[in-house]
Amino acid sequence: MRTPRSSPRWPRNSAGSSATSSGRRPPRARPPRNVLCLSGGGSFGAFSAGVLVGWTERGDRPCFDVVTGIGTGGLIAPFAFLGPKSDAQRECFNTTIRDKDISKKAFVKGLFGADAFTDTAALRKLIGGVLTPETMADIADAHRAGRRLYVGTTEEEGKRFVLWSLGAMACRNGPGDRDLMIDAIVGSASVPGFFPSSKIDVNVDGVCHTERHIDGGVSQGLFFHPPYVPPDQRTPQALNLVDTNVWVILAGKLYADSEVITPSALTQAGKSVSTMIYAQTRGDLQRLWTYSLLSGMSYHCVAIPQEHPAPVSSGEFKPEVMRPLFAEGRRLIGTSNAWRTTPPGVDKSQGETIQERWARDLTFQQRGPQLPIPRAKGSPIPPRYPSPAPLSIPAEAHER
Repeated sequence: MRTPRSSPRWPRNSAGSSATSSGRRPPRARPPRNVLCLSGGGSFGAFSAGVLVGWTERGDRPCFDVVTGIGTGGLIAPFAFLGPKSDAQRECFNTTIRDKDISKKAFVKGLFGADAFTDTAALRKLIGGVLTPETMADIADAHRAGRRLYVGTTEEEGKRFVLWSLGAMACRNGPGDRDLMIDAIVGSASVPGFFPSSKIDVNVDGVCHTERHIDGGVSQGLFFHPPYVPPDQRTPQALNLVDTNVWVILAGKLYADSEVITPSALTQAGKSVSTMIYAQTRGDLQRLWTYSLLSGMSYHCVAIPQEHPAPVSSGEFKPEVMRPLFAEGRRLIGTSNAWRTTPPGVDKSQGETIQERWARDLTFQQRGPQLPIPRAKGSPIPPRYPSPAPLSIPAEAHER
């Protein structure tokens, strides 16, 4: 099965030419490069893991030049970076763990001044068991070969996104570097309030400071980093991003499923934050798509299908929740239309277009895939997405 192509190729100037005056493309100076971006998404990361395993089984999974991860994507990133040989370990990691394997409840401490309602010592131990000396050596070898592995965190007090190069740490392999890698990965997945921040000591101009790092998803849902080019090879042609494939695996849906919300202050606030996170991720995807279009890269994105009955919450780490998500990712990547090459908000068949209204009287029209809508007592109600009954704006509306 051939890898799909997307973004049109635009003629470049002489500094980074990708087309001659006759319209023919010049001989390619280097093979296409591949960048993998893994989003956050809690237990929905099982879907991302399923995509990677299914991609291997499909037979056309590339060796990634760059892998970036945030949140649960940061936990998967080292596996994805090391290639298919880590597939079995990744499947086990993302389909068998439970809440108790990553955190321990600490509600009393949270109520009396602690920075979270759980303790993540179990998650730290779990990551430490995966990040063995052999794994670090493999990451270091790949880094020396020019490949790059990054995870993202948010520095809580500075309120800035921080990018951590795990490969550089593995290469240095000095005292404390393995612990620093674990700190960065744990911090990337530390949802503020639920999980404690990852405390990282840094020296600034000889003065020691302790930073608190939390989920990178607080700053952005995913991030792109260009492939590495050695300093002595940094010519305009070498730095050109044309023919770079950007692969985005979204651990979640593009749009949150509809649900009946209990009219309470805390519930409404929580659901609004969830809606904002979905919108932020779509904005990140739209920016990455635009950047890919302008720089001549090929953009590809895969997400949980809107019609798939995924759980409402991504905070439940249970095998019975994650196995179906893993299986869906594995199934989806084996289809011919798994990769999307358009940005969010343009696919009418998925009901992504904005609803425009000009009256109270509405007529039901199906907009994209339909799922039963859960409500408080667990009994679903038929899905209904209202849209205006008339198809043209009444004349009197123009006169106001």
